[in-house]
Amino acid sequence: MILKTFGWSFAVTALGLTAAVFYDGWTALGVVAILAILEISLSFDNAVVNAGILKKMNAFWQKIFLTVGVLIAVFGMRLVFPVVIVAISAKMGPVEAVDLALNNKDRYQQLVTDAHPSIAAFGGMFLLMIFLDFVFEDRDIKWLGWLERPLAKLGKIDMLSVCIALIVLLATAFTFATHAHQHGGTHVDKAETVLISGVAGLVTYLVVGGLSSFFENRLDEEEEAERTGKEQSAVLLAGRAAFFMFLYLEVLDASFSFDGVIGAFAITNDIVLMALGLGTGAMYVRSLTVYLVRQGTLDDYVYLEHGAHYAIGALAVILMVTIQYQINEIITGLLGVVLITWSFISSVRRNRALAAAEERPLERLSS
Repeated sequence: MILKTFGWSFAVTALGLTAAVFYDGWTALGVVAILAILEISLSFDNAVVNAGILKKMNAFWQKIFLTVGVLIAVFGMRLVFPVVIVAISAKMGPVEAVDLALNNKDRYQQLVTDAHPSIAAFGGMFLLMIFLDFVFEDRDIKWLGWLERPLAKLGKIDMLSVCIALIVLLATAFTFATHAHQHGGTHVDKAETVLISGVAGLVTYLVVGGLSSFFENRLDEEEEAERTGKEQSAVLLAGRAAFFMFLYLEVLDASFSFDGVIGAFAITNDIVLMALGLGTGAMYVRSLTVYLVRQGTLDDYVYLEHGAHYAIGALAVILMVTIQYQINEIITGLLGVVLITWSFISSVRRNRALAAAEERPLERLSS
Protein backbone atom coordinates (compact mmCIF):
# COMPACT_ATOMS: atom_id res chain seq x y z
CA MET A 1 0.00 0.00 0.00
CA ILE A 2 2.77 2.45 0.98
CA LEU A 3 4.87 1.64 -2.10
CA LYS A 4 1.85 1.81 -4.39
CA THR A 5 0.77 5.22 -3.07
CA PHE A 6 4.21 6.80 -2.58
CA GLY A 7 6.01 5.01 -5.44
CA TRP A 8 5.97 8.03 -7.76
CA SER A 9 7.15 10.29 -4.91
CA PHE A 10 10.13 8.00 -4.22
CA ALA A 11 10.95 7.93 -7.95
CA VAL A 12 10.74 11.74 -8.25
CA THR A 13 12.93 12.10 -5.13
CA ALA A 14 15.63 9.88 -6.66
CA LEU A 15 15.47 11.76 -9.97
CA GLY A 16 15.42 15.17 -8.28
CA LEU A 17 18.42 14.45 -6.04
CA THR A 18 20.38 12.94 -8.96
CA ALA A 19 19.58 15.97 -11.14
CA ALA A 20 20.72 18.27 -8.31
CA VAL A 21 24.10 16.50 -8.07
CA PHE A 22 24.65 16.76 -11.83
CA TYR A 23 23.49 20.38 -11.82
CA ASP A 24 25.64 21.77 -9.00
CA GLY A 25 27.29 19.00 -6.97
CA TRP A 26 26.63 17.65 -3.47
CA THR A 27 25.78 21.06 -2.01
CA ALA A 28 22.85 21.26 -4.43
CA LEU A 29 21.67 17.84 -3.23
CA GLY A 30 21.53 19.15 0.34
CA VAL A 31 19.62 22.28 -0.73
CA VAL A 32 17.04 20.24 -2.66
CA ALA A 33 16.55 17.88 0.31
CA ILE A 34 16.02 20.83 2.71
CA LEU A 35 13.54 22.48 0.31
CA ALA A 36 11.58 19.22 -0.03
CA ILE A 37 11.31 18.92 3.78
CA LEU A 38 10.26 22.62 3.99
CA GLU A 39 7.49 22.04 1.43
CA ILE A 40 6.18 18.92 3.19
CA SER A 41 6.16 20.59 6.64
CA LEU A 42 4.39 23.70 5.30
CA SER A 43 1.83 21.71 3.30
CA PHE A 44 0.82 18.82 5.59
CA ASP A 45 -2.41 20.66 6.42
CA ASN A 46 -2.95 21.03 2.67
CA ALA A 47 -2.91 17.24 2.31
CA VAL A 48 -5.53 16.79 5.03
CA VAL A 49 -7.89 19.39 3.51
CA ASN A 50 -7.31 18.01 0.00
CA ALA A 51 -8.19 14.53 1.25
CA GLY A 52 -11.53 15.80 2.57
CA ILE A 53 -12.40 17.00 -0.95
CA LEU A 54 -10.74 14.18 -2.90
CA LYS A 55 -12.69 11.43 -1.11
CA LYS A 56 -15.84 12.77 -2.81
CA MET A 57 -14.29 12.19 -6.26
CA ASN A 58 -14.19 8.89 -8.16
CA ALA A 59 -11.01 6.90 -9.00
CA PHE A 60 -10.66 8.59 -12.43
CA TRP A 61 -10.50 12.10 -10.97
CA GLN A 62 -8.20 10.95 -8.19
CA LYS A 63 -5.81 9.79 -10.94
CA ILE A 64 -6.19 13.14 -12.73
CA PHE A 65 -5.31 14.86 -9.45
CA LEU A 66 -2.17 12.73 -9.18
CA THR A 67 -1.07 13.18 -12.82
CA VAL A 68 -2.28 16.42 -14.43
CA GLY A 69 -2.60 18.00 -10.98
CA VAL A 70 1.00 17.16 -10.13
CA LEU A 71 2.23 18.72 -13.38
CA ILE A 72 0.34 21.92 -12.52
CA ALA A 73 1.60 21.86 -8.92
CA VAL A 74 5.24 21.04 -9.67
CA PHE A 75 5.89 22.85 -12.94
CA GLY A 76 3.11 25.44 -12.81
CA MET A 77 3.34 26.73 -9.26
CA ARG A 78 6.94 25.92 -8.29
CA LEU A 79 8.66 26.79 -11.59
CA VAL A 80 6.43 28.87 -13.89
CA PHE A 81 4.55 30.91 -11.27
CA PRO A 82 7.58 32.80 -9.82
CA VAL A 83 8.75 33.61 -13.37
CA VAL A 84 5.28 34.90 -14.33
CA ILE A 85 5.19 37.06 -11.18
CA VAL A 86 8.55 38.57 -12.13
CA ALA A 87 7.45 39.11 -15.74
CA ILE A 88 4.27 40.94 -14.64
CA SER A 89 5.82 43.00 -11.83
CA ALA A 90 8.89 44.01 -13.85
CA LYS A 91 6.84 44.47 -17.07
CA MET A 92 9.10 42.20 -19.10
CA GLY A 93 8.57 39.28 -21.47
CA PRO A 94 8.55 35.67 -20.23
CA VAL A 95 11.82 34.90 -22.09
CA GLU A 96 13.53 37.85 -20.38
CA ALA A 97 12.16 36.73 -17.01
CA VAL A 98 13.54 33.20 -17.51
CA ASP A 99 16.90 34.64 -18.56
CA LEU A 100 16.89 36.83 -15.43
CA ALA A 101 16.02 33.83 -13.21
CA LEU A 102 18.93 31.79 -14.62
CA ASN A 103 21.59 34.47 -15.07
CA ASN A 104 20.84 37.27 -12.60
CA LYS A 105 19.54 35.45 -9.54
CA ASP A 106 19.89 38.33 -7.07
CA ARG A 107 17.80 40.66 -9.23
CA TYR A 108 15.25 37.89 -9.80
CA GLN A 109 14.98 37.29 -6.04
CA GLN A 110 14.51 41.03 -5.45
CA LEU A 111 11.66 41.22 -7.98
CA VAL A 112 9.86 38.21 -6.43
CA THR A 113 10.33 39.74 -2.97
CA ASP A 114 8.87 43.05 -4.22
CA ALA A 115 5.83 41.14 -5.51
CA HIS A 116 5.32 39.45 -2.11
CA PRO A 117 2.59 41.84 -0.81
CA SER A 118 0.26 41.03 -3.72
CA ILE A 119 1.04 37.27 -3.51
CA ALA A 120 0.47 37.22 0.27
CA ALA A 121 -2.78 39.22 0.04
CA PHE A 122 -4.23 36.93 -2.66
CA GLY A 123 -3.23 33.68 -0.94
CA GLY A 124 -4.07 35.00 2.54
CA MET A 125 -7.62 35.97 1.58
CA PHE A 126 -8.29 32.69 -0.25
CA LEU A 127 -7.11 30.63 2.74
CA LEU A 128 -8.91 32.88 5.24
CA MET A 129 -12.22 32.27 3.41
CA ILE A 130 -11.67 28.49 3.61
CA PHE A 131 -11.07 28.76 7.36
CA LEU A 132 -14.03 31.08 8.03
CA ASP A 133 -16.49 29.00 6.01
CA PHE A 134 -15.35 25.93 7.98
CA VAL A 135 -15.69 27.42 11.49
CA PHE A 136 -19.01 29.15 10.75
CA GLU A 137 -20.64 25.90 9.62
CA ASP A 138 -22.64 23.97 12.21
CA ARG A 139 -21.07 20.49 12.39
CA ASP A 140 -22.22 17.37 14.19
CA ILE A 141 -18.68 16.71 15.41
CA LYS A 142 -16.96 19.59 17.20
CA TRP A 143 -13.33 19.59 18.31
CA LEU A 144 -13.03 22.79 20.37
CA GLY A 145 -16.69 22.95 21.41
CA TRP A 146 -16.33 26.09 23.56
CA LEU A 147 -15.22 27.98 20.43
CA GLU A 148 -17.02 26.17 17.62
CA ARG A 149 -20.54 26.24 19.12
CA PRO A 150 -20.81 30.08 19.33
CA LEU A 151 -19.10 30.44 15.91
CA ALA A 152 -21.65 28.04 14.36
CA LYS A 153 -24.47 30.21 15.75
CA LEU A 154 -22.85 33.33 14.28
CA GLY A 155 -22.48 31.49 10.97
CA LYS A 156 -26.27 31.67 10.48
CA ILE A 157 -25.79 35.33 9.52
CA ASP A 158 -25.64 35.53 5.71
CA MET A 159 -22.30 36.47 4.11
CA LEU A 160 -20.62 36.85 7.53
CA SER A 161 -17.39 35.16 6.36
CA VAL A 162 -17.13 37.55 3.38
CA CYS A 163 -17.70 40.59 5.64
CA ILE A 164 -15.05 39.46 8.14
CA ALA A 165 -12.58 38.67 5.34
CA LEU A 166 -13.07 42.16 3.84
CA ILE A 167 -12.63 43.79 7.28
CA VAL A 168 -9.38 41.82 7.74
CA LEU A 169 -8.23 42.91 4.27
CA LEU A 170 -8.98 46.59 4.96
CA ALA A 171 -7.27 46.40 8.35
CA THR A 172 -4.23 44.74 6.77
CA ALA A 173 -4.03 47.24 3.91
CA PHE A 174 -4.22 50.29 6.18
CA THR A 175 -2.18 48.89 9.09
CA PHE A 176 0.70 47.04 7.42
CA ALA A 177 0.64 48.15 3.80
CA THR A 178 0.39 51.92 4.35
CA HIS A 179 3.63 51.86 6.30
CA ALA A 180 5.45 53.16 3.23
CA HIS A 181 8.97 51.83 2.90
CA GLN A 182 12.03 53.14 1.14
CA HIS A 183 12.72 51.37 -2.16
CA GLY A 184 15.22 52.64 -4.70
CA GLY A 185 15.07 56.17 -3.33
CA THR A 186 11.25 56.43 -3.54
CA HIS A 187 8.44 55.70 -1.11
CA VAL A 188 6.24 52.80 -2.11
CA ASP A 189 2.69 52.52 -0.72
CA LYS A 190 1.47 48.93 -0.82
CA ALA A 191 -2.14 49.56 0.27
CA GLU A 192 -3.68 49.68 -3.23
CA THR A 193 -1.75 46.56 -4.35
CA VAL A 194 -2.81 44.64 -1.25
CA LEU A 195 -6.47 45.65 -1.62
CA ILE A 196 -6.68 44.68 -5.30
CA SER A 197 -4.85 41.37 -4.79
CA GLY A 198 -6.88 40.54 -1.68
CA VAL A 199 -10.19 41.21 -3.47
CA ALA A 200 -8.93 39.04 -6.37
CA GLY A 201 -8.23 36.20 -3.89
CA LEU A 202 -11.70 36.61 -2.37
CA VAL A 203 -13.43 36.64 -5.77
CA THR A 204 -11.44 33.58 -6.90
CA TYR A 205 -12.59 31.68 -3.81
CA LEU A 206 -16.23 32.70 -4.26
CA VAL A 207 -16.28 31.80 -7.97
CA VAL A 208 -14.35 28.50 -7.86
CA GLY A 209 -15.71 27.39 -4.48
CA GLY A 210 -19.23 28.47 -5.44
CA LEU A 211 -19.19 26.54 -8.72
CA SER A 212 -17.75 23.49 -6.97
CA SER A 213 -20.49 23.57 -4.30
CA PHE A 214 -23.19 24.19 -6.91
CA PHE A 215 -22.29 21.17 -9.00
CA GLU A 216 -21.70 19.04 -5.91
CA ASN A 217 -25.22 19.86 -4.68
CA ARG A 218 -26.67 19.21 -8.14
CA LEU A 219 -24.90 15.85 -8.18
CA ASP A 220 -26.49 14.95 -4.84
CA GLU A 221 -29.90 15.91 -6.25
CA GLU A 222 -29.32 13.77 -9.35
CA GLU A 223 -28.31 10.78 -7.25
CA GLU A 224 -31.41 11.23 -5.09
CA ALA A 225 -33.58 11.44 -8.22
CA GLU A 226 -32.01 8.24 -9.56
CA ARG A 227 -32.90 6.45 -6.33
CA THR A 228 -36.54 7.46 -6.83
CA GLY A 229 -36.49 5.98 -10.34
CA LYS A 230 -36.27 9.14 -12.47
CA GLU A 231 -33.98 9.24 -15.51
CA GLN A 232 -31.20 11.78 -15.12
CA SER A 233 -27.85 12.52 -16.82
CA ALA A 234 -25.81 11.76 -13.69
CA VAL A 235 -22.61 10.85 -15.59
CA LEU A 236 -22.27 14.26 -17.27
CA LEU A 237 -23.06 16.09 -14.06
CA ALA A 238 -20.61 13.98 -12.09
CA GLY A 239 -17.96 15.02 -14.61
CA ARG A 240 -18.77 18.71 -14.15
CA ALA A 241 -18.88 18.42 -10.38
CA ALA A 242 -15.55 16.59 -10.30
CA PHE A 243 -14.00 19.10 -12.73
CA PHE A 244 -14.90 22.10 -10.56
CA MET A 245 -13.79 20.30 -7.41
CA PHE A 246 -10.50 19.55 -9.21
CA LEU A 247 -10.22 23.24 -10.17
CA TYR A 248 -10.91 24.22 -6.55
CA LEU A 249 -8.18 21.80 -5.39
CA GLU A 250 -5.66 23.37 -7.79
CA VAL A 251 -6.40 26.93 -6.61
CA LEU A 252 -6.18 25.68 -3.02
CA ASP A 253 -2.81 24.07 -3.74
CA ALA A 254 -1.63 27.29 -5.39
CA SER A 255 -2.54 29.31 -2.29
CA PHE A 256 -0.66 26.85 -0.07
CA SER A 257 2.40 26.97 -2.32
CA PHE A 258 2.84 30.76 -1.99
CA ASP A 259 4.53 30.58 1.41
CA GLY A 260 6.75 27.70 0.23
CA VAL A 261 7.92 29.58 -2.87
CA ILE A 262 8.62 32.77 -0.91
CA GLY A 263 10.22 30.86 1.98
CA ALA A 264 12.49 28.97 -0.42
CA PHE A 265 14.37 32.20 -1.14
CA ALA A 266 15.69 32.09 2.42
CA ILE A 267 17.55 28.93 1.37
CA THR A 268 18.42 29.54 -2.29
CA ASN A 269 17.62 31.92 -5.14
CA ASP A 270 18.45 29.33 -7.80
CA ILE A 271 15.19 28.65 -9.67
CA VAL A 272 16.31 25.17 -10.81
CA LEU A 273 17.11 23.96 -7.26
CA MET A 274 13.90 25.60 -6.02
CA ALA A 275 11.79 23.74 -8.60
CA LEU A 276 13.51 20.43 -7.81
CA GLY A 277 13.14 20.76 -4.05
CA LEU A 278 9.62 22.20 -3.85
CA GLY A 279 8.44 19.91 -6.65
CA THR A 280 9.70 16.84 -4.79
CA GLY A 281 7.93 18.01 -1.63
CA ALA A 282 4.72 18.66 -3.59
CA MET A 283 4.76 15.05 -4.83
CA TYR A 284 4.77 13.75 -1.24
CA VAL A 285 1.89 16.08 -0.32
CA ARG A 286 -0.12 14.64 -3.27
CA SER A 287 0.70 11.05 -2.33
CA LEU A 288 -0.15 11.73 1.31
CA THR A 289 -3.52 13.14 0.21
CA VAL A 290 -4.35 9.92 -1.69
CA TYR A 291 -3.07 7.78 1.22
CA LEU A 292 -5.38 9.57 3.67
CA VAL A 293 -8.33 8.99 1.32
CA ARG A 294 -7.63 5.29 0.67
CA GLN A 295 -6.95 4.50 4.32
CA GLY A 296 -10.09 6.32 5.46
CA THR A 297 -7.94 8.24 7.95
CA LEU A 298 -10.28 11.25 8.10
CA ASP A 299 -13.18 8.97 9.06
CA ASP A 300 -11.11 7.24 11.76
CA TYR A 301 -9.56 10.42 13.18
CA VAL A 302 -12.44 12.88 13.00
CA TYR A 303 -10.66 15.94 14.41
CA LEU A 304 -7.86 15.90 11.80
CA GLU A 305 -9.88 18.03 9.40
CA HIS A 306 -10.53 20.54 12.19
CA GLY A 307 -6.81 20.77 13.00
CA ALA A 308 -5.96 21.28 9.33
CA HIS A 309 -8.48 24.11 8.98
CA TYR A 310 -7.18 25.85 12.10
CA ALA A 311 -3.70 25.54 10.56
CA ILE A 312 -5.09 27.14 7.39
CA GLY A 313 -6.48 30.01 9.47
CA ALA A 314 -3.08 30.47 11.14
CA LEU A 315 -1.33 30.40 7.74
CA ALA A 316 -3.76 32.98 6.35
CA VAL A 317 -3.00 35.35 9.25
CA ILE A 318 0.75 34.75 8.88
CA LEU A 319 0.61 35.51 5.14
CA MET A 320 -1.17 38.81 5.82
CA VAL A 321 1.33 39.75 8.54
CA THR A 322 4.30 38.98 6.24
CA ILE A 323 3.18 41.85 4.00
CA GLN A 324 4.99 44.09 6.50
CA TYR A 325 6.99 41.79 8.81
CA GLN A 326 9.24 38.83 8.13
CA ILE A 327 8.25 35.57 9.84
CA ASN A 328 10.56 32.57 9.81
CA GLU A 329 9.24 29.61 7.76
CA ILE A 330 10.11 27.25 10.65
CA ILE A 331 7.45 28.98 12.77
CA THR A 332 4.88 28.66 9.96
CA GLY A 333 5.65 24.97 9.43
CA LEU A 334 5.74 24.09 13.13
CA LEU A 335 2.45 25.85 13.86
CA GLY A 336 0.66 23.70 11.28
CA VAL A 337 2.33 20.50 12.52
CA VAL A 338 1.46 21.30 16.18
CA LEU A 339 -2.23 21.97 15.38
CA ILE A 340 -2.59 18.79 13.30
CA THR A 341 -0.72 16.67 15.89
CA TRP A 342 -2.97 18.08 18.62
CA SER A 343 -6.10 17.24 16.60
CA PHE A 344 -4.75 13.72 15.92
CA ILE A 345 -4.11 13.08 19.64
CA SER A 346 -7.62 14.42 20.44
CA SER A 347 -9.05 12.00 17.83
CA VAL A 348 -7.20 9.04 19.38
CA ARG A 349 -8.51 9.97 22.85
CA ARG A 350 -12.06 10.25 21.47
CA ASN A 351 -11.79 6.81 19.83
CA ARG A 352 -10.53 5.26 23.10
CA ALA A 353 -13.33 6.91 25.10
CA LEU A 354 -15.96 5.62 22.63
CA ALA A 355 -14.46 2.11 22.72
CA ALA A 356 -14.44 2.15 26.52
CA ALA A 357 -18.08 3.34 26.59
CA GLU A 358 -19.08 0.43 24.32
CA GLU A 359 -17.27 -2.11 26.51
CA ARG A 360 -18.99 -1.05 29.76
CA PRO A 361 -22.52 -2.31 28.81
CA LEU A 362 -21.00 -5.59 27.62
CA GLU A 363 -19.19 -6.02 30.95
CA ARG A 364 -22.46 -5.43 32.82
CA LEU A 365 -24.26 -8.01 30.68
CA SER A 366 -21.54 -10.65 31.19
CA SER A 367 -21.54 -10.09 34.96
